[in-house]
Amino acid sequence: MATKKKKKESFKKKLDRKFKKEIFQAMYKGFSMLPIQKNKVSILSDSRKDLSDNFQMVYDELQRRENYKYYFLLKPSVKKRKRYIEIIQLAYNIATSKVIMLDDFYPMIYPLKIRKGADLIQIWHAVGAFKTFGFSRMGKPGGPKPTSVSHKNYTKAIVSSKYVAPFYAEGFGIDESKVVATGVPRTDVFFDEQYKADKQAMMYGKYPELEGKHVTLYAPTFRGNGQTSAHFPHHMLDFDKLYASLGENDVFLIKMHPFVKKKFKIPVEYRDKIKDFTKYPSVNDILFITDILITDYSSVCFEFALLNKPMIFFCFDLEEYVASRDFYVSYDEFTPGDVVRNTDELVASMNKHRADEVVDLTEFTDKFFDDLDGKSTERVAQLVIDCMNRK
Repeated sequence: MATKKKKKESFKKKLDRKFKKEIFQAMYKGFSMLPIQKNKVSILSDSRKDLSDNFQMVYDELQRRENYKYYFLLKPSVKKRKRYIEIIQLAYNIATSKVIMLDDFYPMIYPLKIRKGADLIQIWHAVGAFKTFGFSRMGKPGGPKPTSVSHKNYTKAIVSSKYVAPFYAEGFGIDESKVVATGVPRTDVFFDEQYKADKQAMMYGKYPELEGKHVTLYAPTFRGNGQTSAHFPHHMLDFDKLYASLGENDVFLIKMHPFVKKKFKIPVEYRDKIKDFTKYPSVNDILFITDILITDYSSVCFEFALLNKPMIFFCFDLEEYVASRDFYVSYDEFTPGDVVRNTDELVASMNKHRADEVVDLTEFTDKFFDDLDGKSTERVAQLVIDCMNRK
């Protein structure tokens, strides 16, 4: 009975793979015989289950300015199965859309030839660039093969500044002329004082125990090659030493990368000052009540820099990370804050910044943001509109 069930599951998996690849691509070719619908936009993601962040902001701006028809297929993970009807609809809508927007890795679309007159725009989820990704990692663990077609069919990709454009062109394997420094929509809220005040009030209303406290946020990235292998060495943070360093007015929040499924085990006796905020959906909301950010190789440092507050880079595995991932710019040259290797150094840096929180990150933000005006969403929406109007 068990063997029969396994054979049935194996057959289903094989059918799913065939449907997602051969049948899907054949359907796309067939649907490409139909005319492109000049008012249709497809919005696709394999890393979010609902419209949010860059997608939400660009969609809202487009809704305000134009009357387009939209198709959405949003899944929380590449592991989340697409139903056969969804795959058929996906093939049809990609083939007949004037503009297709992505916000992350989307494997099903890469083998497809984007139709003449249509555009595939990568509205990348992260800000800035310093750790290598995509084809910049060729030959490294988890890097693509030379024959990979991933990312290469983008007709446009947005970035925060011209400085990072060559990095994205290399990572995506596309010509630099296709990389457009519009700025990243999700950063616009950092220039909106009312928005920031509203989010602070919302956070304090939801978590009154944080109001009036000095908040330190620890938001590291994952280790591993992607969603399937993501992990984090929790033991590198010494809770005993960390808790002993926190005063009556201090709170230490932990926000792990969503790819990391294993939770931090915070000792019960420390939970009055050390709190796990991993399940809170938006790290940006937390940034607005944060006084010191601790990260490592995460792009969250770019957004936090816009608040001109202290950052600490807790890099206990820097040499290993360089060997497996590496950076476009040397790490010491990049980091706008203390680089620490263990909890003792981390605590010392936290104490220093609590005593003097004045920092000037202008040089950093000027390099990674061409426009510090809160109008990136408008520029990305205009890029989409220009593509929609292109004959």
